[in-house]
Amino acid sequence: MADNDARSSDHPAAVEDGRRRGRGARSNRASRYDSQKPETFDDGWETLGTLDAFKTHVSAERAKSIITTNDSPDISFSQSINPYRGCEHGCIYCFARPTHAYLGHSPGLDFETLLYAKVNAAELLEKELAHPRYQPKVIALGTVTDPYQPIERKHGITRQVLEVLESARHPVGIVTKSAGVVRDLDILARMAERDLVKVAISVTSLDRRVARSMEPRAATPPKRIEAIRQLTSAGVPVAVMTAPIIPGLNDSEMETILETARDAGAESAGYVLLRLPLELKELFREWLETDFPDRAARVINILRSMHGGKDYVAEFGIRQRGTGPYAEQIGARFRLALKRLHLNERNLELRTDLFRRPVRHGGQMPLL
Repeated sequence: MADNDARSSDHPAAVEDGRRRGRGARSNRASRYDSQKPETFDDGWETLGTLDAFKTHVSAERAKSIITTNDSPDISFSQSINPYRGCEHGCIYCFARPTHAYLGHSPGLDFETLLYAKVNAAELLEKELAHPRYQPKVIALGTVTDPYQPIERKHGITRQVLEVLESARHPVGIVTKSAGVVRDLDILARMAERDLVKVAISVTSLDRRVARSMEPRAATPPKRIEAIRQLTSAGVPVAVMTAPIIPGLNDSEMETILETARDAGAESAGYVLLRLPLELKELFREWLETDFPDRAARVINILRSMHGGKDYVAEFGIRQRGTGPYAEQIGARFRLALKRLHLNERNLELRTDLFRRPVRHGGQMPLL
């Protein structure tokens, strides 16, 4: 039996509810690289209802390198680390879902159940920081998949990476939607004393029902707000990301999210428009038509109006903000809220001058 378990003629690739309970994607659609697109059918033996539920499976990966660089002009960092491939949070809107196709998996349910842990991440990081030609620049942690997704509790790779960065006095920016970040508050507080860390917490909705549907295994909205409070109380600078903005679904909450996060201690904020690259456009539509059928057409129509009639435009400067009247309205509302709430008034520059190159086993210690 293929994993594309048929449920209805409207959604021929949908997986039945019992098998995907607690997951975000409604199907396990074949990726753009698959030459065949299997579908489950009823063979008359009543086996459809006996297929196993999708369970999380983590494979150990020994990566060849760990710091990834980019030259994208519309993002604020030029190098990043992602300790895991795939993400158990299961966020239906995640722009990283199509990356799972490179591994031979579906961007659908496979993305949130077939995960990879880069078990040698800390070892590689120490090696790469120790290279004589390495020049310290802020490393962004968790830019593709969340560094504090549930499997971090067992594997602790993010914490190992932070231990290397703290030892080297290297600056890091963390992006997460997990309250699990506070488990590393001891390291983060020490790094914050040296202006070596800042954390961005993503809050997409304060409505628990909407959040549960969009992000089934991520922290609840109250826990994320409480994480902001704990981080800032410990001296760790925090930004709130209202991301992604989904027009017609959560954009009306933007000002409330910003104010709630500000009251919890957030000093800065940002937003990103929903992006639907490659297979994600169909996965998102399946979810929208299943969970919010009364809004589905409006959401897609507004989104397309912000991308020149297309589902998505990958052009720098447009992909994260969109164009047209609706996009301009969101931008104007965001700027007015920043001014009213006194957010983004302090530009914190993380320090690179404290960097101490790690000394590898058997290497030469510095003379001074």
